[in-house]
Order: sequence, then structure tokens, then C-alpha cells
Amino acid sequence: MRRMTDVPPPAAGADRHPALDLANTPLALTSGELDLLATPADAAAWLIGRGLAPPGVEVREQCASRLRALRGHLRSLLSAQVNGTVPAPADLEAVNTALTRAPSTDVLRWEPSRGLHRAAAHPTDQMLERALAVIAADAADLLTGPAAARLAACGSPPCRRFLVRTHAARHWCSVRCGDRARAARAYARRRETAS
Repeated sequence: MRRMTDVPPPAAGADRHPALDLANTPLALTSGELDLLATPADAAAWLIGRGLAPPGVEVREQCASRLRALRGHLRSLLSAQVNGTVPAPADLEAVNTALTRAPSTDVLRWEPSRGLHRAAAHPTDQMLERALAVIAADAADLLTGPAAARLAACGSPPCRRFLVRTHAARHWCSVRCGDRARAARAYARRRETAS
């Protein structure tokens, strides 16, 4: 069973970018691998926690699998951006498909009990389509906006998370990873001095 202390705090920028947050849900911890979307219940909790699904929503494995698939494409796109390589056409296609599959804005509705109001243009059972569209739109904005130049991969093995650097010197996704990297460097210096 996963302990909350095992889960590091969000990487820099993940609080503002759900696409970055999604890309960082597979964790490589010193204690082993942890997937924050491993089960449909985990996927539902993640979506609810980011305001992408209503409380109490149930997610089936098929939907959790689609969320994990988009995550894989996002990780590849982020990696291409960070490494300055050409993104794979399949990754671009997956994000574009998610962008266009669901409306990204609420429409105007009228109900006797509420009057005029804005509401989702899709039925509740298409909640995942809307969530994927919101994540894909955020990914497109992140990869083409001013933050794109500040994207980085965490420099503390075994971590594989991405971050938006807040300043040029930052190379770690969290204080925990920074402390681990500094401790590893100090240990290596002590070993080198001892030999």
C-alpha cells in the first residue's frame, strides 16, 4: 500500500499545468516504481483532484487506460522539447485528437430552476473526453508558450519527472530530489577523497 510520504510534492509548474502534472504521474522513487494512475480509482482521484471530473465520478479501466495513453504521448512530447528533438507524429496526432474530440468551452443553457447559465456541452458520460481536451489544450499552450523554453527534466536519478524551471539554475523537480542529488554528490566526493 502506498504511503502519502512516498509521493513527492508536485514538480515546479505542475500546479499550473495539468498536462505537466499528468506527465509526472509515473514516479521512480528510491523505494521503487509508483504509478499514480495504476487503477481506475487512482485515475478518478487524480481527475477529481485537478477539477477535471466531478466528485464521486467512477472511472472504468478503459478510461483510465486512455488517460495513461495520453500521458505517454505527453511524456514523449515533453522529452522531445527538453532534448531539442523532433516530436513523433503519433504523439502530435494523439494530442490533436484529444484537443478536437470534445468541446473545450461551456455553452449557454437555460433551466427553470437556474435560469441562464453556462454548462458543459456534452453528457456526463463523456467527462473523460472533456478532461482529455483540457489536458491537451494545456499541453499545446505549455509546449508553444513562454514556459516551453524553461521546460526541463529532473536532474536527480532515478526521478523522471518534468518541470518548468523558475530560474536557470534549477535542475530538480522538488526539494526532495535536490536534496537527494546534493547528498549523492557529497557521497561521491567523500568516496573519491577516501580512495
